[in-house]
Amino acid sequence: MYEVTIQQHFDAAHALRGYGGRCENLHGHRYQVAVCLAAEELNDVGLAYDFTELKAVLQERVLSHLDHTNLNETPPFDQMNPSAENIARFIYEQLCDALPQAHIRWVRVWESPDAWATYYPD
Repeated sequence: MYEVTIQQHFDAAHALRGYGGRCENLHGHRYQVAVCLAAEELNDVGLAYDFTELKAVLQERVLSHLDHTNLNETPPFDQMNPSAENIARFIYEQLCDALPQAHIRWVRVWESPDAWATYYPD
């Protein structure tokens, strides 16, 4: 089994509704996002998945819509809390739609260098 992982980032503001602490106030993060794909075999070139293609899909299909926004005003986070956990699952779901042939193992979202959440599909 092979794993291929890429990282990118986006900047956005959010507020955690119902949190009851400082994070309930509007504040911003440079979110770091990592996506891991798995493959049992390599293609003819010797790649499990092309890093460049994966980065482009993540940027164009997901991160460009989140970058420099108030997540609380950006669907689907206008209806659900924009927690790192929910952002990770949202990114996973968007990538599944964009890359139906890929086996996405997990998506990880950092709010800071020492705090992150990872979404693993069932």
